[in-house]
Amino acid sequence: MRFAVDEEGLGDRVGPPRSAEGYRAWAAEQATAKTASDRFQLAVEAVDTGETVGAVGSHQADARAGWFEYGITIGAEHRRKGYATEAAVLMLRFMFHEHRYHKCQVRIFAHNEASLALHRRLGFVEEGRLREVVYRSGRHHDVVMMGMLADEFADGPSAS
Repeated sequence: MRFAVDEEGLGDRVGPPRSAEGYRAWAAEQATAKTASDRFQLAVEAVDTGETVGAVGSHQADARAGWFEYGITIGAEHRRKGYATEAAVLMLRFMFHEHRYHKCQVRIFAHNEASLALHRRLGFVEEGRLREVVYRSGRHHDVVMMGMLADEFADGPSAS
């Protein structure tokens, strides 16, 4: 719930409000759900304290076509400490190397400069912009589509 509230503050989360009980029920369901595909959500944990600092997950995956889409959220007080970078690299390594996906896609709100910069540093390429596709807080917002191919990950700065 804390991460969802943080994302709403950034304007990065679009969805109906959910009660604390609703979040608890969702978390319990997710914790016991069996995955039948390569769509999953994982906690991002601080190694030194064991505290959950965020989440990373693959939201869509098409094994036949060879692409997946993922997202990361890090709690406000834990940002700019390397958690998002490490979570992204682990996700990419797992999906590219273990599951043999060919391409990763991300959708980022155009105003989220930190996420855009992170993905550029990882080697993602801007592939397009969905103009004014999201309506939030009385305004329409753009979404930037970015992608990375498996060989770009293997050759790029994020592979080390």
